Amino acid sequence: MQSQIITHTLHPFCHFGNVQRNLDRQLAKFLRKQRGELSYAQFAKKAGVSHQTLYRIEHGEHHLTLDKLETVLVKLKIRLKDIFPDEY
Repeated sequence: MQSQIITHTLHPFCHFGNVQRNLDRQLAKFLRKQRGELSYAQFAKKAGVSHQTLYRIEHGEHHLTLDKLETVLVKLKIRLKDIFPDEY
């Protein structure tokens, strides 16, 4: 009975994992498109992240913090709604 209570209590938060994955995918797709023909190193420098981090973001292996996302937005001179237009 206790495990049912815990599972039921946590259930409202279970969908946040899916939200994170969807946001990560959308960000990765946007960054790949913005990078175009630039190398990871060239675009990473413009975006204010390391080329390893950029690679991992584009391949779904890294989650940006809100602070780092803000840095990327400022460096690339883009708005959050440019990346996530369906959310606005």
